[in-house]
Amino acid sequence: MAESTTIQVSRQARDHLAQVAKERGMTLGQLVEQLAAEQRTAEQIAERVAADRQVVRETIGVDISDEEFERAPDVLGNIYRIAAEKVRQAGSATAPRKSAAA
Repeated sequence: MAESTTIQVSRQARDHLAQVAKERGMTLGQLVEQLAAEQRTAEQIAERVAADRQVVRETIGVDISDEEFERAPDVLGNIYRIAAEKVRQAGSATAPRKSAAA
């Protein structure tokens, strides 16, 4: 088992995390470990971006520079934005309308 230590948080944060841990069937320490493992450092994010860019370069067979990647449009972000807008539009089209007399 890894060496443990103490962290200080507000009672409110501790109680909230303890409740979340209980609902998930784990200890508070296990929840904090899980949350920490899910968070990436700036270095880890940069390593992942570099690896992903290399895969793209190898897949399409074109040596795209990092600067070219930076200037490229955010295709996935644009897809998410478009999809979210369509969901909002569909929701407003099916929502019941209030009558003027109401």
